Amino acid sequence: MTTALTPLPDVKNRSETIAQTIRQHIISGHFQPEDTLVDRRIAEELGVSKTPVREALLLLQHTGLVTTTPTRRMKVASLTRDDVFHIFQQRALLEPWAVLHSEITSEAIVAARAALTNATQARTNEDGAGAALANRDFHHALYSQCTNPYIVTSLDGLQDLTALATASVIWNDDDRAETDHVGHEVILDSVAAGQLEEAAKMLEKHIFAWIGPPLKPRSA
Repeated sequence: MTTALTPLPDVKNRSETIAQTIRQHIISGHFQPEDTLVDRRIAEELGVSKTPVREALLLLQHTGLVTTTPTRRMKVASLTRDDVFHIFQQRALLEPWAVLHSEITSEAIVAARAALTNATQARTNEDGAGAALANRDFHHALYSQCTNPYIVTSLDGLQDLTALATASVIWNDDDRAETDHVGHEVILDSVAAGQLEEAAKMLEKHIFAWIGPPLKPRSA
């Protein structure tokens, strides 16, 4: 496995920052499914100690992006088509409920709109990882104010897996990406107008659209 990680600046919450860096490298395809993640090697390349790297890998293990082998090695998760179906199915059950039971703030609306802008820019630059991360940020902004923090945590993990699924299982589809973007704008407009029930219904339909038709795998 070859890596090209950039040393991190001195920050207070190193494990969270390191987790975000590793997440980006997984979603970009720099770390491939089944790749072993060696904490010592990652620590050397980031210019940090092994402890926060280990903590970061444990955080990513909690979301499902990283798994543990029988020999206790950390590796990038590998998703099947069934896994992807179950991920979207669980999102479709939880995410609309979370939005419906959210106390939406103006900051959340601003964050969601910024994520849509970032997604458009990423697609223009043919940056699949950037688009996947922007999509994650958009959905997080909508459900992050849910009154049930346990559901927020669960959805964060599902969003990580959705990004991995987009990168490694589902074909990138320009028409689908444009449809998603339009759907996101309509959902956000309803949320901003305080029409949470309508937004929740549209969000459920939006997510189920991915698993209604058969998923298109990268290889036949």
